[in-house]
Amino acid sequence: MTLTTIIIIILILLLIGALPTWPYSSGWGYGPGGIVGLVLIILIILALMGRI
Repeated sequence: MTLTTIIIIILILLLIGALPTWPYSSGWGYGPGGIVGLVLIILIILALMGRI
């Protein structure tokens, strides 16, 4: 596995953990999930373009 694949898997896990569906994160709103999702989308686009 390449480093890019590992980073994308970690970011997907962070995105799932940051969603406000569990009691400990209900007060956070969608901010953390949105930020992690944006970083994930940017990395996927860069990986598809061959920049990473």
